[in-house]
Amino acid sequence: AFFWLVSLLLASLIWFVSVHLSDREDAKLQYGLLVFGAAISVLLQEAFRFAYFKLLKKADEGLATISEDGRSPISLRQMAYVSGLSFGIISGVFSVINILADSIGPGIVGIHGDSPYYFITSAFLTMALVLLHTFWGVIFFDACEKRRYWCLGLVVASHLLTSGLVSL
Repeated sequence: AFFWLVSLLLASLIWFVSVHLSDREDAKLQYGLLVFGAAISVLLQEAFRFAYFKLLKKADEGLATISEDGRSPISLRQMAYVSGLSFGIISGVFSVINILADSIGPGIVGIHGDSPYYFITSAFLTMALVLLHTFWGVIFFDACEKRRYWCLGLVVASHLLTSGLVSL
């Protein structure tokens, strides 16, 4: 989760600087910068996922060295699952915080023509993203371990696609 937070901080910083250096009156440019920020965020998340994989790989080697039987007490799949789940949970927490902020006012979502299913739809979308991050973590770690670069590309492309679809 820490690596996801650091990637989000860096992406936010890049977006913030790009917005302040641009023309704030140009709506198309601002929308483009928003899309740019989302893409940078995804790419940084995946870069930090790779850094976390490398860190865990080093830690796994160290654990294997000090263990009695020469094997690591935790498997790569378990580390991948926990990593993906932690990325997903922290991502979901950030999503839900914004939705909960909408729910406490001023006003209530759903009164003036908005969908009355806003909160349940948001909850299901957040749940789906947590599951996707978990799957992406498992596939990403397996692809790094077996050097399947097309799987890495698939993870990054599907993450970019999902972020783009959520932003519509």
